[in-house]
Amino acid sequence: MLKLGILDFDTSHAVEFTKRFNHTGIAEDQWVDGAQVVVGCPGESELSPERIPEFTATMKKLGVTLVDKPADMIGKVDVMLIEAVDGSVHLERAKPFLEAGVPCYVDKPFTCSVADARKLVELASKKKLPLFSSSSLRFAPDLVAYTGDAKHGKILGAVAWGPASLHERNPGLFHYGIHAVEVLYTLMGPGCESVTCTSDKAVDVVTGHWKDGRVATVRGTRSGPGVYGAVAFAEKGVTPLAIETKYIYRELLKKVVETFKTGKPPLEIGTTLEIVAFIEAANHSGANHGAGETVKT
Repeated sequence: MLKLGILDFDTSHAVEFTKRFNHTGIAEDQWVDGAQVVVGCPGESELSPERIPEFTATMKKLGVTLVDKPADMIGKVDVMLIEAVDGSVHLERAKPFLEAGVPCYVDKPFTCSVADARKLVELASKKKLPLFSSSSLRFAPDLVAYTGDAKHGKILGAVAWGPASLHERNPGLFHYGIHAVEVLYTLMGPGCESVTCTSDKAVDVVTGHWKDGRVATVRGTRSGPGVYGAVAFAEKGVTPLAIETKYIYRELLKKVVETFKTGKPPLEIGTTLEIVAFIEAANHSGANHGAGETVKT
């Protein structure tokens, strides 16, 4: 049984992940075996500090031991879940644990800059520790079923969409649009070389050009229905994918357990680094009237 610690309670993930791991306060079909949240630190937040008291109270009711300082969790856990909703602090939050030899799952967005992402990747590599970060949308059952079925042939392109509310702490698509970007990368895989982005008050539309000649688009919306979906253009057909979210946390957390029991994440950390670079380039393009930007990892 893996012993987990959670840092930062400014997101509902702290509570929702604990319910699933600890088999409490949620339906049995949502339970995840193999790990238990044993300690947490409410932390602090510049993005949504008002959420911390409520989630702290809930974590207490769920029976999780709480500490005042993140460092107090070192020595008590096998794995840390870095849960700050503010991606710009993830390097700062994860670094002490990685330096102490504690592997980390870093919630989305992994970081809000390629520079920070590189530092996290390099530190984990130096310490020979597994490092995993992903949107839960990557493991939506509909999406997993499609990508695991070879009968449609090679995916030639895709369009993915989802809500993309904004916050200056997580600029552009880093805040919520990262979910739709992760869906796009689940379909396309890594290898995007350049992007263009049309950004307006209600939408960001990013088109990426892959090095093998494929082209794909992500649409982050701030008006209309806040739904996720995608269309995959494959060699043997065009398939619309309505992405259901009921079990996405459960499926992500299964991968968390698998990662830290086997030492092998379900996707290469280089792909996560490219997703950060994709969004960083898209943000630059959107701020520069849609000019083409190179995806630089």
